[in-house]
Amino acid sequence: MGSLLSLKVSILLVVLVICQLSQGFYLPGSYPHKYEVGDPLTVKVNSLTSIDTEMPFSYYSLPFCQPKDGIKDSAENLGELLMGDRIENSPYRFKMYTNETQIFLCQTKPLSGEEFKLLKKRIDEMYQANVILDNLPAIRYTKKDGYMLRWTGYPVGAKVDEGYYIFNHLKFTVLVHKFEESNVARVMGTGDAAEMIPPEGNQGSAAPGYMVVGFEVVPCSFQHKPEMVKNLKMYNKYPASIICDPNTVAMPIKENEPLAFSYEVSFVEKDIKWPSRWDAYLKMEGAKVHWFSILNSLMVITFLAGIVLVIFLRTVRRDLTRYEELDKEAQAQMNEELSGWKLVVADVFRAPSNPALLCVMVGNGVQILGMAVVTILFAALGFMSPASRGTLISGMLFFYMVLGIAAGYVAVRLWRTIFCGDHKGWIGVSWKVSCFFPGISFLIFTFLNFLLWGSHSTGAIPFSLFVILILLWFCISVPLTLVGGYFGAKAPHIEYPVRTNQIPREIPQQKYPSWLLVLGAGTLPFGTLFIELFFIMSSLWMGRVYYVFGFLFVVLMLLVVVCAEVSLVLTYMHLCVEDWKWWWKSFFASGSVAIYIFLYSINYLIFDLKSLSGPVSATLYLGYSLFMVLAIMLATGTVGFLSSFWFVHYLFSSVKLD
Repeated sequence: MGSLLSLKVSILLVVLVICQLSQGFYLPGSYPHKYEVGDPLTVKVNSLTSIDTEMPFSYYSLPFCQPKDGIKDSAENLGELLMGDRIENSPYRFKMYTNETQIFLCQTKPLSGEEFKLLKKRIDEMYQANVILDNLPAIRYTKKDGYMLRWTGYPVGAKVDEGYYIFNHLKFTVLVHKFEESNVARVMGTGDAAEMIPPEGNQGSAAPGYMVVGFEVVPCSFQHKPEMVKNLKMYNKYPASIICDPNTVAMPIKENEPLAFSYEVSFVEKDIKWPSRWDAYLKMEGAKVHWFSILNSLMVITFLAGIVLVIFLRTVRRDLTRYEELDKEAQAQMNEELSGWKLVVADVFRAPSNPALLCVMVGNGVQILGMAVVTILFAALGFMSPASRGTLISGMLFFYMVLGIAAGYVAVRLWRTIFCGDHKGWIGVSWKVSCFFPGISFLIFTFLNFLLWGSHSTGAIPFSLFVILILLWFCISVPLTLVGGYFGAKAPHIEYPVRTNQIPREIPQQKYPSWLLVLGAGTLPFGTLFIELFFIMSSLWMGRVYYVFGFLFVVLMLLVVVCAEVSLVLTYMHLCVEDWKWWWKSFFASGSVAIYIFLYSINYLIFDLKSLSGPVSATLYLGYSLFMVLAIMLATGTVGFLSSFWFVHYLFSSVKLD
């Protein structure tokens, strides 16, 4: 009874600690805000973005109206800074459920020559301005070929007949839903949830409260009359009627002439529940094709992988069973008559060339694969929603650093296994693991960052953030990798089931280069993810929101299975032709999928990112693609190598050979 009581108390304490942590790390914007009629709504602006250059710039780098109390940066997490987000306050002022029209914002100073050229350049590069209300980006709807297209943000301007026009009047529509206390408990999943949400407004008032469930914008180009705006101040009402027609342009950009800005806002009550307010951003055109393509790919690859696995297991099992049923004389005669994996018994565990590099790459692969699995799993469970900007990147960095323990452990234990238990040099291996992939990534991002710095883009990482990343690397990641290496040095090494001769066996001449087959093996793993890869690339480079993490997790697991099977088959084929140099070939048999992903990236650049302009943009794209394929090569190669190592160890320990 006492032990049962202590167990209940322990469980209760754990639940209380988790609840307390969840309160302490509650993300802004992830719970409903209640606003009463007339309450002020904070409107913010984010970086200017474009799919034409992929380089974000500060909103106030263009001559837009600025807030009365000056520009203030919002608190941003590490992920937002790495993504190039720069969230700042804006001059737009809303009041809950208070419709306003013809609100004059400001008139800028006459455009200088540099401002005039910069505005034209940003319009040519199709830059979008991004506005945020209650953590929701402004969404814009356009109709094309009978389809309603959704865009986040609105274009800075338009070019019509060699003339440049700016969208200087914005028509905002705020979708609201009546706040209901009973709904809050259902949203949070507990009846006591209302107590966790800080009350806003006057609790004693009977006035209804509202939640923001949508934010839409229609940009217009309107010619304000100079004599009417001459004496107007910010938030005064424009004396004439403003007709917002998004299909016409009227405000041309001219050098040495000012620009006038205005806006209007209307509130519409909608039957959209607060948890569903992101649905408008997550819906994709052709969603049925998206789901069907993924399901079709999963079914085909699963069927193909199943056939490979069944045939492979039957072949190996038959070979082993047939060998074990023979007596010693027949086994000796069989060894003399038949060639195959049985003849390389004394060489199959011979140390590979560059063993330290192999251990380092396998350790980094374990770290990257573990990071991907945990991050995608957390995202699929809803812990990294689009409402929480930057959490995906921040989570990936956190998991990568923590999994340095696994990287050091696997690399050092493999090192000791290759050298039959000798633990000398494990510190050097651990250091190389902690510096190999991060070092290459650091060089790539430093080079790309110089390009962004030269372009004055907000995507450039500030020097202070560089220092923080280096401190995280050497103060957290490196020590954790060394700790993992220490445990790997203390752990027992994997003993080989057979002895290795001092003189290596000569490998027979092959009809075709074995590396050709290894490189071609990457086509099967590529087939498991190339459809999903299109949506991932569209999310990264076309500004779309990626949200099907559940399917991505399934595709990742399927990719791991296929990589293991492909590597097993290739290793068995090499052993059957008496090629005992399987270590690196098993790594690259599945790791070669990275080559096809890089070729797909180039294809995507040529055919899908036709508008990508300038050598800087192309260099950024290729640099990030190179980083991505390097990580994929290490992760998939590690899966192939570890599965082949297990298979070879199992194969030669299942039968006694002299």
